[in-house]
Amino acid sequence: MNEIGGYDIEDLEAGMSATYAKTLTEADIQSFAAASGDNNAVHIDEAFARTTPFKGCIAHGMLTAGVISAALAGHLPGPGTLYLGQNLRFKAPVRPGDTVHATVSVKELQLEQRRVVMSTVCTVGGKVVIDGEAVVMVTSRARRLAECATHAEPSASVVQSDEAVYSCR
Repeated sequence: MNEIGGYDIEDLEAGMSATYAKTLTEADIQSFAAASGDNNAVHIDEAFARTTPFKGCIAHGMLTAGVISAALAGHLPGPGTLYLGQNLRFKAPVRPGDTVHATVSVKELQLEQRRVVMSTVCTVGGKVVIDGEAVVMVTSRARRLAECATHAEPSASVVQSDEAVYSCR
């Protein structure tokens, strides 16, 4: 792991997975509308939304997909992860009060580039509401060691355990 609790590329294996859950509230939807400028009435106007096939307000798809970001950044690969790309397929609506479970799984490791292809799935009550695939860049223990060796000053030292390299100085 890296010094901030995320997985290094050397720690990851295909099949590893993690899940993060968040209940989306009406306040979350209103805040997302304000922050993004997406004021589509299907998200914020209950009277209008009742006239649509959804029969009521639904969460923004990108707000729901944000739970994937939380799973990647907070759990697997975790802190230090950089999002490079995401494909999404929206399968079903998410309503205020629904709890979204985002599960991310390692599909493929690209060691030289420190990239990881991740399967991403969001469910509500066991039903898939979003599926897709993300590409992320992660930290590397080997790269930190090499940078420490390259930039080491006479007083610098590398503190290493079985889990992480903590410092060059």
